[in-house]
Amino acid sequence: MTNTNNTSRSQSSPEPQNSDDQPDKEAEESRPRRKKAASPRPKPRPKPMEILREARAQLAELTGLVPDSVSSFEQTEGGWSLEVEVLEIERVPDTMSLMAGYQVDLDAEGQLTGYRRIRRYERGRADARRGGR
Repeated sequence: MTNTNNTSRSQSSPEPQNSDDQPDKEAEESRPRRKKAASPRPKPRPKPMEILREARAQLAELTGLVPDSVSSFEQTEGGWSLEVEVLEIERVPDTMSLMAGYQVDLDAEGQLTGYRRIRRYERGRADARRGGR
């Protein structure tokens, strides 16, 4: 008759019984609630000055040369392209110091993807290639 006692206790119990029709409230409360997946917002495009600063910093870190100036800057299909002037060899007088122009390529987020030296010249000399005659 133990079955009768268990049955009568479970029938008179005020707590709801778990069944397939009723969800388990404790299990439901302990489950983490899922937030609706927010549509990913596109990253804001970096501003031109941010690109310039980042390009100079990355080039300096990679080459160990201190950028002197940026002589060209343009947006390309895949990102950005700059020409950065650096001091390669410091001499006295300063006009005899050796400078170099580097082409620096960056992706759309401003990360350096490549660089190469495209010219080398003395600081005090006009560049015939760029309009000096």
